[in-house]
Amino acid sequence: MVRVNTRDEILRVAAEQFAHTGYKGTSLQDIAAEVGCSKATLLYHFASKDAILAELTAPAASELAELVAALEPLDDDAAQAAAIEGFVDLVLRHRREAALVYSGIPKFITEPAFAGLLPHTEALCAAFAGRSAAVAACVAAEVVLTGIVTVVIDTDRDAAELRAALIGVARRALLSPSDSPHDKD
Repeated sequence: MVRVNTRDEILRVAAEQFAHTGYKGTSLQDIAAEVGCSKATLLYHFASKDAILAELTAPAASELAELVAALEPLDDDAAQAAAIEGFVDLVLRHRREAALVYSGIPKFITEPAFAGLLPHTEALCAAFAGRSAAVAACVAAEVVLTGIVTVVIDTDRDAAELRAALIGVARRALLSPSDSPHDKD
């Protein structure tokens, strides 16, 4: 018989419940009951529901920080291309975490565990926009970022095909109007 670590079991159950009933719809008592422990035991391992979420999303948040750091020295066009591919790959690797965090960004940005998420998301969005301050470029970047997350978390399509399609769509959507082949006729 395999002995399961209580902390790991709490994380596993919490991830399932957050995915099934949402972060807001899941209570600490729900998680503890499913794990088969008391709420006090759960609180021994995690100080709060936010702490559980922070633990679940830590690997994805770390990768996002690494992606943003890798974009910094690149010129605008290279940063945009690397941001698109890097973010698509990150979201494909961390579908569940992306669903949890990006569906609740307004609430989570005030939590200390997620303090770095908003600046990283803003830097990624700027890279998607080719570091342009133009309203159209910024709006397109926000739409594409949100669309990538939405599509990835709401599908069971083959990851390789999905990756190619998302990168292609993102590149087409983020071309500036002056780069569009239709404007050169």
